[in-house]
Amino acid sequence: MKLYTINTGYFKLDGGAMFGVVPKSIWNKINPADENNMCSWALRCLLIEDGNRLILVDTGMGNKQDAKFFSHYYLHGDDTLEKSLAKHGFTKDDITDVFLTHLHFDHCGGAIIRKGGKLISAFKNAIYWTHEWHWQQAISPNAREKASFLKENILPIEESGQLKFIHDPRIDWKAEDGWTIYPSPLKVKGISDNMDVIIVEGHTSYMMLPLIKYNSKTIVYMADLLPSAGHIPIPYVMAYDMNPLTTLTEKESFLTEALKNDYILFFEHDPVYECCNLQQTERGVRPKDFFKLEEI
Repeated sequence: MKLYTINTGYFKLDGGAMFGVVPKSIWNKINPADENNMCSWALRCLLIEDGNRLILVDTGMGNKQDAKFFSHYYLHGDDTLEKSLAKHGFTKDDITDVFLTHLHFDHCGGAIIRKGGKLISAFKNAIYWTHEWHWQQAISPNAREKASFLKENILPIEESGQLKFIHDPRIDWKAEDGWTIYPSPLKVKGISDNMDVIIVEGHTSYMMLPLIKYNSKTIVYMADLLPSAGHIPIPYVMAYDMNPLTTLTEKESFLTEALKNDYILFFEHDPVYECCNLQQTERGVRPKDFFKLEEI
C-alpha cells in the first residue's frame, strides 16, 4: 500500500468566515489575509494505491466554472490534479475509485469536466462513492448551503452511471443502539480493507472522514472537520458550518480519540502543513510535529 499527496492548487476564502467568532487580530497571525480579507487555502487530495485499487479522496474544485465564479474564489498556483497524478506516474484513467468526503464544490468540482459542451465524468474508469443521505441533501439543498452544492458538479455523477453509495448503519438504527455523536469508525465495503470512515455532521450532514491504516499508523483525512492545523483549538469553527455547536462536540471527541490513539492528521486545506500529530498542552490539544505524508 502506498499513499500520495495530490495537490490541485489553491483558492481564497474570507478569513473571517474561515475562523468564525475568532477575532482577526488572532487568526490573521495563523493565515494572513490580503487587502480584501481573503486567505489562501490548499486543495489537497489523497491518493491511495492499495493492491489493484487506486483510490482518490476528493478531487479539488476543478476548472470548469466561469470567470464570475473564479472571481470569487481565486483559483491559483501551478498545481493541477493532472500534474500531481503524473508526478506519481498515474493518469485520471488509472483511478478505480473516487471517494468524496462531501459534495461541496471545493471537494468534488474536479469529479466532472466540461467537454464539447457536455458535462462528463473526469474519471471514466472509476466508481464514485458518496454517503447515501448526504447525496439527498446535496441534490435538494437548503438555502444557506445551496451555493456550495452546485448541480453541475453533482448531477452528472449520477448520469454517468458510476455512482455508488456508502451504506450508513443508522439506516438500521434503533433507539436502544445508543448512537453517539462520535461513532466508531465505519467499515467501508468494496473499496479497501485498510480504510474506515468516521461520519460527522457539524460542517454538513453526513461528511465522511477516511481513516487509513498505513505503515503501522492511522492517518485521518480531515476534510472540513479540521480544514487546517489552525482549526485544532476547539472554538476555531468555520462560519460555513451548518451546525457549529455540533462541530464543537465532534472536534472535542475526535481530538480526544486522536491523541489517545496517536492519529496522524492529514489536512485538506492547510496552505502550509500537510500532516501533524498531536500533544496535550496546558491550553488543550495542539499540534506536536508537522511533516509531509512522504515522511511517514
